[in-house]
Amino acid sequence: MIDMYETLSSIAQTWGLLAFILAFVLVLIYALAPSRRKEFDDAGKIPMEDDDLENGGQRHGR
Repeated sequence: MIDMYETLSSIAQTWGLLAFILAFVLVLIYALAPSRRKEFDDAGKIPMEDDDLENGGQRHGR
């Protein structure tokens, strides 16, 4: 029983590590892809946009 646990534990650790590395690389590719630059630049400017005209001169939550 202990041998089976050690075997399954070893397999889970190895494949789990590989899965996380693969997920990390895919997220990096998504985030750093040149085709996404404009989308992320636009999203980064959202907090700086003035929304006074849309809300009749009042801020959200006040």
